[in-house]
Amino acid sequence: MKVLVTGGAGFIGANFVRFLLNSRRDAEIVNFDKLTYAGNPENLTDVAQDPRYAFVRGDITDRTAVAELFRREFDAVIHFAAETHVDRSIEDAFPFLSTNIVGTHCLLEAARGFPGIRFIHISTDEVYGSAPTGVIFNEESPLDPRSPYAASKASAEHFVTAYANTYGISSVILRCTNNFGPFQFPEKLIPLMIANANEDKPLPVYGDGMQERDWLFVQDYCRAIALALEKAAPSSVYNVSSGNSQPNLKIVRTILQFLGKPDALIQYVQDRPGHDRRYALDSSKIRRDLGWSPLLNFEDGLRKTIEWYQANSEWLAHARSGEYRNYYERHYERRAETFRSHVDS
Repeated sequence: MKVLVTGGAGFIGANFVRFLLNSRRDAEIVNFDKLTYAGNPENLTDVAQDPRYAFVRGDITDRTAVAELFRREFDAVIHFAAETHVDRSIEDAFPFLSTNIVGTHCLLEAARGFPGIRFIHISTDEVYGSAPTGVIFNEESPLDPRSPYAASKASAEHFVTAYANTYGISSVILRCTNNFGPFQFPEKLIPLMIANANEDKPLPVYGDGMQERDWLFVQDYCRAIALALEKAAPSSVYNVSSGNSQPNLKIVRTILQFLGKPDALIQYVQDRPGHDRRYALDSSKIRRDLGWSPLLNFEDGLRKTIEWYQANSEWLAHARSGEYRNYYERHYERRAETFRSHVDS
């Protein structure tokens, strides 16, 4: 099986590349990544010399480069490449329109020239918007994106569906809840809190911290993607979730407890504009159709994640250097000023 992975130097993409190489000896992978701030070649150092793995640096919005890439004739595309952080989309939505919408369109245009290719589109639970209390979204629930990031991902989904209907592309869409685990860029909640707590720095919590999220260990998501690649019917859509929603504040306090740090490190900061209060997905379809279920509970996954970040301090230091420092200052140390300037403009 020859697979094109877009965004394979990012968090979930890198974990999936490693997972597929380890689980399928017949897998050949080309990783196409622009290497933006969150795309880190260090995420795949251990597989860089594997003859079944190749890296190509490029931008999915570059139609010429994408068309040239597809001449390698892949059996499948796993499309991870995306701008993903909601706060960044609030600060500047244009990169999200460019990468998430235009980039997806470029890949679909190239893919339709190769009948039989499978196109796995990695989406997000955020396309549904905020779930009212007691509501759990299934795959038939209407899309109601509330942030520029979520809107760009919902739009990309519509293009995938349109190309499946119009041109017969064999597509699968996966909408997953929050992932966590090794190699996650430290702008995200769990690695940010681990990194700050280890250094006894304040842990910035948005608003009252009672926003509910469902957390899934990244290796469990990788298994779901691999099953979709092998077994899912064309034009399938699957929710992927652990079914264990928790408030952000509880997650932060659990991290502090694991590390033996005081709750006094928690620092409440201005909430994200338009912050979705709750995400909740029904994943019974993928459990029934593909036989998937998570293997690791949240507590064990969190413990493994904390141990990984503690054992990989050099990786974390590299990830937090450069552009990330400017981002952290804008969004946490000068948060009110940053969002006020964007509202005023």
